[in-house]
Amino acid sequence: MKETSAEKPRARELGITFSGLVGANNAITDVPGVEVGYVTKIAGQNIRTGVTAILPRGKAEIGMPCAAAFYSLNGNGEMTGTIWIEESGTLSMPIMITNTHAVGRVHSGVVAWVAEHLPIVAAKWLLPVVAETWDGY
Repeated sequence: MKETSAEKPRARELGITFSGLVGANNAITDVPGVEVGYVTKIAGQNIRTGVTAILPRGKAEIGMPCAAAFYSLNGNGEMTGTIWIEESGTLSMPIMITNTHAVGRVHSGVVAWVAEHLPIVAAKWLLPVVAETWDGY
């Protein structure tokens, strides 16, 4: 069984360079307004899964569009909401990343959460972006 390391090397530490400036924490949350949350579930010998939420404008501005694009490396995988991103160049809901079999439940969960906490936003438009990743180990 593989264990998950709390200390993973950053891209720059591996010699992978990017253009632009490095933020104070070298993290997506260095971008003003961006909020990220996650839950990881580890149970017994066989359960290693979770979900990550990226809020481009934070909780306070869910529903406010921001510029968006997507890239498909090889077409193997699911990501809801990409047609709208391609057509409009925007997104206004959280970006969620979860395991392959939870995409539908996470999508429904975002819709339910927004409807409960931000009913005015829910009445206008709800198209969460949910991407999957294989969470095997």
